[in-house]
Amino acid sequence: MSTAVASQALWFLSRGSGLVLLVLFSGVVVLGVAQRLGSVPRRWPRFVVAELHRTLALFAVALLALHVVTAVLDPYVSIGWLATVVPFVSHYRTLWIGLGTLAVDLGAAVLLTSLLRRRLGFAAWRMVHWLAYLAWPVAFVHSLTASNDLGTSWVALIEWGSLAVVLTAVLARVLAAVRGQLQPQDRVPAAPSPGQSGRWA
Repeated sequence: MSTAVASQALWFLSRGSGLVLLVLFSGVVVLGVAQRLGSVPRRWPRFVVAELHRTLALFAVALLALHVVTAVLDPYVSIGWLATVVPFVSHYRTLWIGLGTLAVDLGAAVLLTSLLRRRLGFAAWRMVHWLAYLAWPVAFVHSLTASNDLGTSWVALIEWGSLAVVLTAVLARVLAAVRGQLQPQDRVPAAPSPGQSGRWA
């Protein structure tokens, strides 16, 4: 396989996985907002939405690995492995690739603290979890600017459709917060005090 063909194949894999990641990430954000708003169908148990939220997030991590590896291995560009964890050190489209790295770092912080949620406590977890609202727009700008295919109609549809869905969800969350309509968050159970039963509250 020639270098040109290999580069094109890697680019398609990287760009394709990046677009799917944007859709998945958008779904994760929307599901998270839906949980807080209590706006899921009543026939669905609440844990179903929570598990779907977590499963999509974990699947996105697996796809992210493909996205990053194919981008770094592409011989046409010069990104380098360091640029996958340290923002703005890539020689190729430094700013736009750096935004992608920053989104990865922010998302990793959210994921790791979610896995350690019961050890960290609710307050610390919640504070870090707010980074998801920063990670999404950073990832979105990276998706818009790291490539030159916005002129393709279906790519533009994915990009702008994802933006519309997430903006709608975030606006609904802001309005609900203003009106005091948010659902209470699940908190890490507290240990029973002396004299109480062995079950946690």
